[in-house]
Amino acid sequence: MMNEEEVKTLLKKTRAILEGHFLLTSGLHSSLYVEKFNVLQHPEYTEQLCRDIAEYFQGRGIQTVIGPATGGIILSQVTARILGVRSIFTERENGVMALRRGFHIDPGEKVLIVEDIVTTGGSIKEVVNVVNRAEGDIVGIGLLVDRSGGQADFGVPKNKVHPLLHLEVPTYKPEECPLCKKHIPLTERGSHHLK
Repeated sequence: MMNEEEVKTLLKKTRAILEGHFLLTSGLHSSLYVEKFNVLQHPEYTEQLCRDIAEYFQGRGIQTVIGPATGGIILSQVTARILGVRSIFTERENGVMALRRGFHIDPGEKVLIVEDIVTTGGSIKEVVNVVNRAEGDIVGIGLLVDRSGGQADFGVPKNKVHPLLHLEVPTYKPEECPLCKKHIPLTERGSHHLK
């Protein structure tokens, strides 16, 4: 298994961790941005990361791996293949996270939830609610990056949550941003920086 520094090096190597002056969706500014698809576009690196998640939760009787659309689909598929179990995903239906496409979870089914980047934990909490409504048994939550500073609450015990990397990402209100004060130009978050 990779340690946190090795995971961080891999994410920087693939430009999944970007440094600059970013305008986030929230309207806040940051000197760091995590673009998960820069690493997930490489199957060998995705497999390496998912193998670390799978190994951490190995031997816990997992029957299904689930992740939220979109990045969670890739992680769920690869992690499930490594574990030799089923992979499903949630997606929004009328603004609510749900199982669609004939997916289901049986009562008592042992489920591993996976996600790429967590900031507030909102998407994962929604997946937890989907699994709980189906009366599934949440074995754990595997994350690529926890950028919440450990503050995200998923409604499960903290010892069931395993991020491969804890990443402190400073954010600033525009009027308090030290990068703005240095007149460093802004880059919009997401794929805009690739133009």
